[in-house]
Amino acid sequence: MGLTARRAFVSGLLVLGACSIAWGQAAPAEKHESTGQPASAIRNVNRLSRKEKSAGWKLLFDGQSTAGWRNFKKPDISKGWQVIDGALCRMDNTAGDIVTVDQYDNFELQLDFKVPHHANSGLLYRVSEDKNTTWWTGPEIQILDNTDPNGDPQRAGWLYALYQSPLDPKTGKPVDATKPIGEWNRIRLVCNGPRVEQWLNGVKYAEYEIGSADWNQRLAASKFSKMDGFGKNAKGHIALQGDHGNVCFTNIKIRPLTVK
Repeated sequence: MGLTARRAFVSGLLVLGACSIAWGQAAPAEKHESTGQPASAIRNVNRLSRKEKSAGWKLLFDGQSTAGWRNFKKPDISKGWQVIDGALCRMDNTAGDIVTVDQYDNFELQLDFKVPHHANSGLLYRVSEDKNTTWWTGPEIQILDNTDPNGDPQRAGWLYALYQSPLDPKTGKPVDATKPIGEWNRIRLVCNGPRVEQWLNGVKYAEYEIGSADWNQRLAASKFSKMDGFGKNAKGHIALQGDHGNVCFTNIKIRPLTVK
């Protein structure tokens, strides 16, 4: 066999070997790509100032680990949640909903989130684990991609199926204070006894009283009317949904409140 022939023969073997390896092995796992702004774009991210410390704030996420969180009704947290560039991120559909290890009754909570296209998640409060899902007992602040034409008709920052943001006098439509895809948005949630306030990026989206005539009327008209225990807990876990879309959270902090 001449030199040229030998080279062609060896090349053919290499190609066949590469194809055999490719056909014989499973495709590599999909890698989560953290898109948009890094957590470091937020000033003093995952840190408390002296003023915050003296006011009783504490971090629910240290920016480096999943400590303080576990899956709903599980003792630990799945690999579907990982810390990426200082943010707690949903990686894939194995994530599942996660809850704080501790429970809270009256508090002020702040967190930042960013979503990719088509994402859908949520922040729930006063969640208990005596039902099959987090949203059976915990009211949900919607977190999603508002630009998705085929997405959920609920909007980011709304209390799911119960309270929308106020109407914008310029458009006659509910206010949309969300940032562009990939940028950080800030939720502020104040739970003071039955009175609750929801803020998104500095805009008050809703203020309501759980158990009031207005609340009961809205509840009766929603799917939650059939869920015994919904919104009834005076104390419970904070929960983050792992539905779909690789949403990321960071700068999660909380301080206790004395009921007024």
